[in-house]
Amino acid sequence: MRDTNQLGLVRNLGILAHVDAGKTTITERVLYVTGATHRRGEVHDGTTVTDYDAQERERGITIFAAAVTCAWDGHRVNLIDTPGHVDFADEVERSLRVLDGAIAVFDGVAGVEPQSEAVWRRADHHGVPRIAFVNKLDRAGADLDAAVASIRDRLRVTPLAVQLPIGREDGFTGVVDLLRMRALVWDGAYEERPVPAELLEEARRRRGLLEEAVAELHPAVLEEFCAGTPVGEATLRAALRDLTLERRAVVVLCGSAYRDRGIEPLLDAVVAYLPSPLDVPAVPGRAAGPAQPLAALVFKVHSTGGGRLTYLRLYAGTLRKGDAVLDAGAGRTERAGRVLRVRADRHTEVDRAVAGDIVAVTGLKAARPGATLCAPDAPLVLEPPAAAEPVVSMAVEAGRSVDAGRLAAALARLAEEDPSLSVRADPETGQTVLSGMGELHLEVAVEKIRRERGLDVAAGRPRVAHRETVARGVTGVLYRHVKQDGGAGQFAHVQLDVEPLDAAAGFAFRSAVTGGRVPREYVRAVEAGCRDALAAGPLGGHPVTGLRVTLTDGATHVKDSSEAAFRTAGALALRQALRACAMVLLEPVAEVTVTVPDDAVGGVLGDLAARRGRVTGSAARGGTAVVTATVPLAELFGYATRLRSRTQGRGAFTSRPAGYAPV
Repeated sequence: MRDTNQLGLVRNLGILAHVDAGKTTITERVLYVTGATHRRGEVHDGTTVTDYDAQERERGITIFAAAVTCAWDGHRVNLIDTPGHVDFADEVERSLRVLDGAIAVFDGVAGVEPQSEAVWRRADHHGVPRIAFVNKLDRAGADLDAAVASIRDRLRVTPLAVQLPIGREDGFTGVVDLLRMRALVWDGAYEERPVPAELLEEARRRRGLLEEAVAELHPAVLEEFCAGTPVGEATLRAALRDLTLERRAVVVLCGSAYRDRGIEPLLDAVVAYLPSPLDVPAVPGRAAGPAQPLAALVFKVHSTGGGRLTYLRLYAGTLRKGDAVLDAGAGRTERAGRVLRVRADRHTEVDRAVAGDIVAVTGLKAARPGATLCAPDAPLVLEPPAAAEPVVSMAVEAGRSVDAGRLAAALARLAEEDPSLSVRADPETGQTVLSGMGELHLEVAVEKIRRERGLDVAAGRPRVAHRETVARGVTGVLYRHVKQDGGAGQFAHVQLDVEPLDAAAGFAFRSAVTGGRVPREYVRAVEAGCRDALAAGPLGGHPVTGLRVTLTDGATHVKDSSEAAFRTAGALALRQALRACAMVLLEPVAEVTVTVPDDAVGGVLGDLAARRGRVTGSAARGGTAVVTATVPLAELFGYATRLRSRTQGRGAFTSRPAGYAPV
């Protein structure tokens, strides 16, 4: 069994980036270099290990987070390849929740792109230490210094480049390791050589700049730096690890994964700088060790032809085949089946998993993503990853009426596996409505049902999820709830003020009642009732956001007042108040980045304007133009096809959610 010392040899990390930055290719090269595979998989050939789903291979993108395990320099590396497309950001969110560290990948030409910035912010939220890898340095226009500058400017972090490229674009053959002052060259084989004479002066200059930058952040390096002697490699390496774990700086490496350049030093950096399970805070009530009571978090559920796989991160304890585990949130006990070491869609059975492991388990029939599994005699609830709120919906129905039941079961299973999907029945039309994070998200979900269940599914045109907000509030709205129809009565008087907030602020509630006219427990009931009323606004029955409600007065009855009465009064009072407010309908908007040839810019700008887009910036980048704009999400349906036709297939775009704006 792995003891605490062995936990220090484990690295649980993910690869995070914008779509097409090279995450999956890096994962393939890591598996090849570590000996976990014996051939290099390629995204364009559909031969990758982690993009194993048929839709991933056809579309050439990662859709589902995939876990793999390999070994490097005596360490076990559990690696999760995450999606880069914004529609599958919830997969990234669930993965980030169970990671100890991450590799952030950036395109050597584009630098920091919108989705890489978005996942970086989520990693900040989860406190995940990162190192950076600037990929694709063999491409025309690639520039490490420009990419590092974009990391500094857009992510507001201190990047510390520890390598100097050897050659540019097609001539990129290796890197200079600035810590050891050695050249690492991939010329048919991976070799270590002396620094080329023509780069020696530049390498020394950059080593000095690295020492100076680290000295400003770390006292041990500052002491040696001020002594006027070169900072020792061991001191510098220890300082870089401290700064990484404290998230005060980011170590930056570079290479070209497609050409097999830069992977070995990247793995060395993973071992040297990223945390082990012992370096991250333990979960409340448990120490990180195999002898502790079990504590594990479910981050993924996947149904296959062979059954249901539940993916876990173990934070404490040991899990064996046949162990009883408590789903703490649901209060349900289940029995674990086989414990599997995972490599994407291939699995190897092991006799047990211990703290620090990421494994899959069979036999758990009801545990959902975000569930805490723990020892039945030592209950514990871990904070689940935040579930994303769907913004796009479409109606779906079975092609044959006899398949309606099978479709309902398939949709329920989909929503169970992916919490960012939701299924509901439209009360007006009776249609089944599937909601998700974007057009592609819904397309993939429907196609999955068609392929895996063999169902003929008809899908309607996607529709966005609107919201309502308060433009001008009201004061002194009085509502009296009195009910006497035999038995115990109901009595609750409440008076509310409603004022607008920024839509992103959601809902705020406060009480300004004095003199105990409304007891504290009834104030809580009024707030609960107000939250009930937010589900349907007066304009079109859409959820309401962006408002503050203040309870200013109220009255109680000695016998007939209750929490239920005040909850009802709170809901009905707010509904009455919203009808008196000036309301505004909101729609989801996206920040769009369009990359097109210079000669197609005019047509693209005109098309964005026709889609109610607002251009926020543009830049030239080596014969192409990059246009950023804010566009209503509803106007982006079908935009990829339109853009390709306008630019003869040479244009591309990415988008990310940018909140809500008035219609």
